[in-house]
Amino acid sequence: MNVSEVLELAKKHNVQFIDLKFIDLPGVWQHTTIPAWRLDAALFEDGLAFDGSSIRGWQPINASDMVMIPDASSAKIDPFFAYPTLSLVCSIFDPITKQPYSRDPRHIARKAEAYLKQTGIADTAFMGPEAEFFVFDDVRFDHSRPNAGFYQLDSSEGWWNSGRDEGPNLGYKTRPKEGYFPVPPTDTLANLRMEMMLALQASGIEVEIGHHEVATGGQCEIGMKFNRLLPCADQLMWFKYVIKNVARKNNKSVTFMPKPLFGDNGSGMHCHQSLWKDGKPLFGGDGYAGLSEMALHYIGGILKHAKSLAALTNPTTNSYRRLVPGYEAPVNLAYSSRNRSASIRIPITGPSPKTRRIEVRFPDPSCNPYLAFSAMMMAGLDGIQNKIDPGDPLDKDIYALAPEELAQVPHMPGSLEEALSAIEADHDYLLRGDVFTKDVLEEWLDFKKNKELNPVRMRPTPHEFFLYYDI
Repeated sequence: MNVSEVLELAKKHNVQFIDLKFIDLPGVWQHTTIPAWRLDAALFEDGLAFDGSSIRGWQPINASDMVMIPDASSAKIDPFFAYPTLSLVCSIFDPITKQPYSRDPRHIARKAEAYLKQTGIADTAFMGPEAEFFVFDDVRFDHSRPNAGFYQLDSSEGWWNSGRDEGPNLGYKTRPKEGYFPVPPTDTLANLRMEMMLALQASGIEVEIGHHEVATGGQCEIGMKFNRLLPCADQLMWFKYVIKNVARKNNKSVTFMPKPLFGDNGSGMHCHQSLWKDGKPLFGGDGYAGLSEMALHYIGGILKHAKSLAALTNPTTNSYRRLVPGYEAPVNLAYSSRNRSASIRIPITGPSPKTRRIEVRFPDPSCNPYLAFSAMMMAGLDGIQNKIDPGDPLDKDIYALAPEELAQVPHMPGSLEEALSAIEADHDYLLRGDVFTKDVLEEWLDFKKNKELNPVRMRPTPHEFFLYYDI
């Protein structure tokens, strides 16, 4: 969609407001709203000024002025406002130099796509994320006091409510690890997911499947069609926005937090990936599982850099509550066909080379997709450029391996601290083509250490009182 088409779309729907959205460094959408009379061709050239010092991970107060410029191709009618509203996703620019802002995640993704073409290896990277989420009926938490803190989540599906007086309790609670594909009445969220799927399709996102996921307490997944790297990141942000708002409309709450519940599966974001050139797929071949040598080298790059990638693909302290053995979380750095216990799976897709892809299973939906997709592609390209051998596939249930055999398999970091240390030591592959800059990585590390890691590390948890209060 071009500028004139956007103007026509606004006129067609009698739009009264324009909602301008952009993403901060940690990966959360921000927005501001302007009246429709301000929508003209100049807006797509001059943009809208705002205070960049109030956005996480961005400008200091003494250099706060920034400009957001909408991308016409991102235009959608926003279904969640009371008045007809056109939504536009923006990129961020410096008002003095007129150059794209180096810390704008969208700009990083755009540079990643440009670098891919520059290498001559391919011209298109396709990404297909599968972002799982939980739907809760009640969410309460407090961490504001030095002497108290708690969280409490509830779901009508939760197994912990099997004995609750619900006047009457009709049963059909989801047992832990038994939530995959049950029909109603056990699956109480089928209609809600259908509403979500319709809203996604109405917004231009092609939906492929929707179902209940493994965990109790309302875990779900809605699958959407793959897309090019930058549009896919835009698409994922819109996906999360739609899912959350449809839930809120139905008096429910959605979280993409990787591990909200103890003792059951967390939410991952398996990411299907492939490279194409001149409209032709490059990952199909006569190698293992029908892969090309290029695809195997791409896997080699992902495996080599997986620990540093984790700082961007699994960027929260909560990510590492999920990345533990025993809950389908792919903590082991191996690849295999069909095998969901490996961190990289090669799906069985039939004979067509167009369907050949790899599935990187360790990312989770707390990531900033612009950064995560870009980083994974850069790691894969490093594998291709340096012909990194991924080693032999591991076609076994890794969780069932004997301890001495398992010890030979590398694994993902066990904490955010370990992941941040890994990217400090291994990040040169991200700097190629100026895709990531040292400034961005330094700001990322500083933000993660001082705003997330240290505050979490300094707070006692309820389980610590259980373990240690009587010492």
